[in-house]
Amino acid sequence: MKIYRLVRWVILAGLIVSVFLLFKTPDPVSKPQDSRAIAANVDSYQSKMQQLEEAKQHGEAAEVHLTSAEVSAVMSQAASIPAPAVAPTSKNADQSAEQPKIGDYQVSFEGDVARGQFSTELAGKQVYVTVGGHLGAKSGYVTFDPTEFKVGDLSVPVSLVNDQLQKRWKNRKIG
Repeated sequence: MKIYRLVRWVILAGLIVSVFLLFKTPDPVSKPQDSRAIAANVDSYQSKMQQLEEAKQHGEAAEVHLTSAEVSAVMSQAASIPAPAVAPTSKNADQSAEQPKIGDYQVSFEGDVARGQFSTELAGKQVYVTVGGHLGAKSGYVTFDPTEFKVGDLSVPVSLVNDQLQKRWKNRKIG
């Protein structure tokens, strides 16, 4: 009988620690930017995309190197632009109700790993999701091979979320 009581307390302690880690604010993956830095990074990003577009029009191969500050700035600016209103249909009515509001975008590149951190609201609490992995390209499509997934400070095995992440990334056309 004592073994069951001990197991019950160990499981309860594990659940309490898990919930604490779930709602804990993790360390940011990149440095916050002020409004002038965001504007400069957005301009830099747009000029690089313009270079790619011009090369594409001339039939030339081109390559640009984006910094994590540029990508974070563009994502945060895009998040501040309201999405166009879409009339719900029976097919996407349920999906729109399920879509969480995502904010506080941060992106960092460390070696060959891209790491993104996003916040959303869950049960009235601010929750941070961090995903890291290898970005690539195959046949003109973006590929993503996840290596890390965290909710708050709680690490989640990648194998548990890989299928959903791959569905999100499937058929993302480059350019």
